[in-house]
Amino acid sequence: MLRLIWTRLSASRWRQLWAQALATPHFRLTLPPYYTTHQKGRYSSKANKESTSFVMNLFNGQLVPDNVFPFPSVLSMEQMQFLQALVDPCTRFFKEVNDPAENEKLESIEKTTLAGLKEMGAFGLQVPEELGGVGLTHTQYARIVEVVGVHDLGVGISLGAHQSIGFKGILLFGTQSQKEKYLPKLASGETIAAFCLTEPSSGSDAASIKTLAELSECGKFYTLNGGKIWISGPPEKKMGIKCSNTAEVHFDNVKVPAENLLGELGKGFVVAMHVLNNGRFGMASALSGTMRGVIVKAVDHAANRKQFGDKISNYGAIQEKVARMAMLHYVTESMAYVVSANMDMKVPDYKLEAAISKIFASEAAWHVTDECIQVLGGMGYMQEAGVERVLRDLRIFRIFEGTNDILRLFVALTGIEYAGVQLKNLRTTVMNPSGKTETILKDIWMRAKRKVGIPTGLSLEGIVHPGLDNSAYLVTRAIDLFGEAIESLLLKYGEKVIDEQFHLKRVADAAIDIYAMAVVISRASRSLSLGQPTAEHEKLLCQTWSHEAFERVRENLRAVKSSTWNQSFANMKLISNAVVRNQGILAAHPLGF
Repeated sequence: MLRLIWTRLSASRWRQLWAQALATPHFRLTLPPYYTTHQKGRYSSKANKESTSFVMNLFNGQLVPDNVFPFPSVLSMEQMQFLQALVDPCTRFFKEVNDPAENEKLESIEKTTLAGLKEMGAFGLQVPEELGGVGLTHTQYARIVEVVGVHDLGVGISLGAHQSIGFKGILLFGTQSQKEKYLPKLASGETIAAFCLTEPSSGSDAASIKTLAELSECGKFYTLNGGKIWISGPPEKKMGIKCSNTAEVHFDNVKVPAENLLGELGKGFVVAMHVLNNGRFGMASALSGTMRGVIVKAVDHAANRKQFGDKISNYGAIQEKVARMAMLHYVTESMAYVVSANMDMKVPDYKLEAAISKIFASEAAWHVTDECIQVLGGMGYMQEAGVERVLRDLRIFRIFEGTNDILRLFVALTGIEYAGVQLKNLRTTVMNPSGKTETILKDIWMRAKRKVGIPTGLSLEGIVHPGLDNSAYLVTRAIDLFGEAIESLLLKYGEKVIDEQFHLKRVADAAIDIYAMAVVISRASRSLSLGQPTAEHEKLLCQTWSHEAFERVRENLRAVKSSTWNQSFANMKLISNAVVRNQGILAAHPLGF
């Protein structure tokens, strides 16, 4: 029927109809300042650069596979050998020297451990060798922090706060003289760096910070006044990561030399956000290491524990837990090394992928560790097993460096803004074709097919191993569904979509699942193509994950467009408002008092 309609309408009539459909003028979202979408500014009609980001293009219903397929391989043989020469002693060190329980008891890293870390160069892994560091690439760094994540997240946070974000600003934006002055002592661990961002009145809304730096009349120094919280220093009492100190920092007329300015004057927020975007990639690799470690504990117990006359590993309930733990690890590890490879490849736009890897890894690691405790039963609850400490350490990962709730909104709004600009540009082109009729018709035809549920022809044929064709179809079908849902949201809400946070959460979850599908398909495809010994196992992981992820995508996108869900969202707002006004539970007690 659609094909018949298409043949009856002239190209000019289609342009007219779509111009009417796209007549909504407000596709430029007025975002809160903390939704910085690009280190050089937000996407707009004036800054109309087409992104190569896989996730960004999902929002426009497009498949741009370059940064994911084939699974990126960025290390030379020499780099691999050098990395292995670091991994082996690092693993031995954390097994034989580091004592996580003792570090937690002391609420600091043991002196012998600290000295060993400094000797290994662990405080300057990405600092260039000529400035006293190890000079690792992003992928090499990811592998080392994965090893740390297996053994001690507290130490991992101490090292990460120092270099993933602490002195990252100097590494990325510092002048040569600034680097030469500060990086050698930072790389040796003689000086420890911290990233002071959060304030008592500004958490996720980083743009609302109050600390001021005022330039002196002579122009030789800035005077800082303000305060920061949750900074690495004298320790606060907290739930986990106890050996990584957390404190408050206050600036009272602190004078800082003018030459210590990082980047351009007035661009500090942009620098800070770029540091966070750049620093998030290591989190996924560290947490994939953590998952690897707790899965070993879970399966060791399951293989040896007998109940009702059989090993518990033979029971379906336990098998489902172990399988899901393995899948979550596989996805997290795949994301970690795709993102780190993209960074090594100098991919210009990876911010959504990095944010997704942080969200996914922190939630997957929590679930895997919680399930490990469940498999271990009462033993898992005891300190001796060492898993309850891991669970406490993990809880912070869903909060710091951008809470997962805010990062979900960041992913959804950044992608929707990009799609809105593309839609607005299509409208402009439709009105003024300038010889682009073929391109216009192709775009309109794809959007029309998506609107009525017909596959647009997106394909990974020739890119994905034939053994994964079904999984590849699911991801391309998911992209079609996703693109149509985003377009519907834009046409329905325009710039007011920013207020539809119930919808935005589900949009973000769908984007996360689609990206997760893509990275595991890419990785499993490589294993199958190379004939690796684990290829068939990876195929199972990929196929099972893709099937379940596709069902979640479809359900989330249905919720976005469902009138029933809209009513449920409205009800939740009313419930929340009532509980907040009452300062607690409002429902009457069942016993009547």
